[in-house]
Amino acid sequence: MRGHSRQEDEIRMVSLPCSGKLDILYLTKAFDTGADGAAVMICKEGACRYMEGNMRARKRVEAVEELLEEAGLGKGRTTVIELDDEGIAGAIHKLEDFRLQIRTMVENAAAGGVDSSSSRDGKECRV
Repeated sequence: MRGHSRQEDEIRMVSLPCSGKLDILYLTKAFDTGADGAAVMICKEGACRYMEGNMRARKRVEAVEELLEEAGLGKGRTTVIELDDEGIAGAIHKLEDFRLQIRTMVENAAAGGVDSSSSRDGKECRV
């Protein structure tokens, strides 16, 4: 998600007590306010303190992905990053891969490919 500044490749973090608290409106608002992509980090499957919060978050991300596709923005603008045995280092690596994926989508759109979603100048990538 993006913040208020216009830095290239900006990543904005939003903390929740549990990924299960993620609401579809939070994700759609991110795209409405200019994000090119949204990543959600969840607990390892079976390790959620709140029973099924991570599974609810995954389903909500999938629902937003479908909405974005229906709106013509294409697939691949959302991802779920599950924390695993690699810990935060593994999650950061996955986030970086996703950021590069989004950046490529934005650059392709600016070069005349698919719609660039919310990127204003075709160069910024906001996750």
